[in-house]
Amino acid sequence: MTKIKICGLTRPQDIQYVNEARPDFAGFVIDFPKSHRSVTPARAHELSLRLSRTVTPVGVFVDSAVDTVADLFFTGAIRVAQLHGDEDEAYIAALRRAAPGLTVWKAFQVASPADVAAAERSTADAVVLDSGQGTGRRFDWALLAGVKRPYVLAGGLTPENLPEALARLRPWAVDLSSGVETDKDKDRAKILAAVAAARKDGET
Repeated sequence: MTKIKICGLTRPQDIQYVNEARPDFAGFVIDFPKSHRSVTPARAHELSLRLSRTVTPVGVFVDSAVDTVADLFFTGAIRVAQLHGDEDEAYIAALRRAAPGLTVWKAFQVASPADVAAAERSTADAVVLDSGQGTGRRFDWALLAGVKRPYVLAGGLTPENLPEALARLRPWAVDLSSGVETDKDKDRAKILAAVAAARKDGET
């Protein structure tokens, strides 16, 4: 069954929606002011305490200090670090040394076969194939035809196009944020619909 992540939680009611829908992962964008979904490490920790134990908390980072990521892991605020900046293999290695047991996902902006090849070479535990940093746009899925490793599909996913993505690509996981929002706030009905679509796919 394809796993599903709901990203960009900022409010207590967002946590309520996620706890009701029960996706596999829930994401917090940490200290990235360009995003309206950005929260401080302290806020992420506070919100994660409200999260159901069945939902794995993910911290989304853009070129953050290794210690910042490690501290959130050790306090229990996150169990997965999703890296969306220029973090290289040396950074991933340093993060593994600083936070043993932390699961590391590395995001790649996919615009060409070379981008897919770079993702396949990554030593991260999983790769996120995306159109950009929270742009909410879908990239050319045809580029993923030859991908050999499991991946997280992101970028422009909505409850409406999720069934097509699952049937066509069979990703290991999907990551939704803007696609489950209304007026830049998380929408309960859309979150429930997205998770239901992912679960329905697993039953077919």
